[in-house]
Amino acid sequence: MKRLTLPLQRLFRRWPLLAWLLVAAIAHLGVTTALDRIAERHLRAEIEVAATSWAVLTTRAVPDLEQVLRGRMAASWIQDRLAQMRHGGEVFRFRIFAPDGRLLLQSENADPDAAAVSPMAPASQAALAGAARGYNVVELHRGDGAREPALFSESHVPLQRDGQLLGVVALYADQTARAEAVAVAFRHVGLLVGGALLAVLGLGYCLARRQSRHAQAAEARIRYLAQNDALTGIANRARFQDSLQLACSRRVRGGAGLAVLCIDLDGFKDVNDSLGHGAGDEMLRQVSKRLGQLVRSGDDIARLGGDEFAVLQSGVANGADVSSLAQRIVEALAQPYTLAGQLAPGSASVGVAIHGTDGSDPDTLLRHAELALLRAKSQGRHGYSFYDPALDRQLQDRRELTRDLREALARRSLKLHYQPIYAGDGKTLRGYEALSRWPHPTRGFVSTAEFVALAEATGLIDALGSWVLAEACAEAARWPAPLSVAVNLSPLQFRADVDIAEQVAQALAASGLDASRLEVEITESLLLKNTDAVLGQLQQLHAMGVRVAMDDFGTGYSSLAYLWRFPFDKVKIDRAFTQNLGDDAKVDLIVRSIVTLAHSLGIRVNAEGVETAAQMAALREQGCDELQGFLLGRPQPADRIAHRLPQAAFTAEVHAALTLACS
Repeated sequence: MKRLTLPLQRLFRRWPLLAWLLVAAIAHLGVTTALDRIAERHLRAEIEVAATSWAVLTTRAVPDLEQVLRGRMAASWIQDRLAQMRHGGEVFRFRIFAPDGRLLLQSENADPDAAAVSPMAPASQAALAGAARGYNVVELHRGDGAREPALFSESHVPLQRDGQLLGVVALYADQTARAEAVAVAFRHVGLLVGGALLAVLGLGYCLARRQSRHAQAAEARIRYLAQNDALTGIANRARFQDSLQLACSRRVRGGAGLAVLCIDLDGFKDVNDSLGHGAGDEMLRQVSKRLGQLVRSGDDIARLGGDEFAVLQSGVANGADVSSLAQRIVEALAQPYTLAGQLAPGSASVGVAIHGTDGSDPDTLLRHAELALLRAKSQGRHGYSFYDPALDRQLQDRRELTRDLREALARRSLKLHYQPIYAGDGKTLRGYEALSRWPHPTRGFVSTAEFVALAEATGLIDALGSWVLAEACAEAARWPAPLSVAVNLSPLQFRADVDIAEQVAQALAASGLDASRLEVEITESLLLKNTDAVLGQLQQLHAMGVRVAMDDFGTGYSSLAYLWRFPFDKVKIDRAFTQNLGDDAKVDLIVRSIVTLAHSLGIRVNAEGVETAAQMAALREQGCDELQGFLLGRPQPADRIAHRLPQAAFTAEVHAALTLACS
């Protein structure tokens, strides 16, 4: 079956009309053959009925038939009667046999005008035996048209009376007219069936052709989507890589030079956020059109994904050719875009990698172009940059540092240092701020800002944040009350899939530290997005008794709005203000305004970055509630903090500064 199905499938695929005609011919032949067989069975059934009727009529019309069948000489009027019956029902010959098969009477004896008949054929012996057992046996024969009809039947029918077998009669009837009538009737039926079949096949052909066209269109669509970007219609990453592979192969064989330019839209996310994703999609379509107008016929453009595009520039003679195209791209994509009925600004960054100089295989060229793009963005965006090998070294260094940080977290080799926090008088110790430190085995102490940013970028911030919370709470539980500990929380720890309140509760429960002795510090950047959700999480922390402080206050965008919406326990004045106290009257005014506003809302004020006695005196005069900085104490490991006042020399310096300020 499979051997037949596969060729038919190929035939339907290549020549569908021919295939359907072949199927129609085969179906018509099948229907015709079936109708011929049905017609023949119908004819046999009619012959059998007619023969049976003739036999029954004979037994009724010839009451002395038993005498004849017993071998006695029949009366002449019986022979006449049988001769008259011979022509009934198209019967042109008959023979009557005794039950034991002896021929008793035949139409030739009853009718002197009947033609001589050849002896009974051997095949009739079997028919005679079947009839003797009570069966009707019907056979059809073709005659010569002279002595015999063109089509006649030979029927062997049992002669019975009152259920008793009297003998067997063999009837030969002319079926030419009957067969023709049946044939005509079934021919009409065949025409109707054939017409219906052709109509069904025609409809099937039309439906199949329609389905085939849809399938072909779907296949074409699939092939198109496999090589083209569905949104812009230009090549996708897979097709671009194929083109780049071919171009590199030609270049190796002495072909023209080539370069890869990776393009990324600056600020595209702002377009989606402000105007909607529909406007963002329209912007991507316009970018693809502009790129298509900039390149030559032999160049390829592609959308690699998101808002990143690429150009494969061919026929490159030197770096100036690439620089010229890169600059034109930057200028063209910087033109405003009409989106959602309004003008939106545009900007793009371009990274360039040249074959032979920056790599010779497709993967290397594309990767180096993407690294050059990162360099262009880091240099201020809205420009282009060529690949720099130093970028590879930086990337490798970042990968190694990420691996080391992951191992350090697993081994718990990071440390916490604690910087003391004093009351505004500089004498009363209030607690400590926990600051994470990473003593790298080969690099020394890694900058906190560096490895925290790395943890946020690589998904390790959850592990780092959980460890800092647990370690700081466990250490603070060993301090004398009411000394507290402040822990910085990353904005990335406030996500929908992270229950920060539950993490804090677990750390408190594991350490036994009272919630009132824990303070969490957040930055304003946390509140710029999903403000309601973040404020809800902060409310949970506040309800637990944990104090919440806003770090780097005054450097954000909406500090006053946040103070109004959430009752912070403390705000921390950024060290930049502390460092400029006394040097700029506007800074003094800003600090005084912050302190006044916070106190009016019942919020304490902390000033960090205190490094001189003059700064401390100025902050005390401004009314700051808490101070911290190198003047008061540097961050120290837990085993080196003694919970005591600053040294005597420090106290004398501060006293002198305060006396000078008061005078």
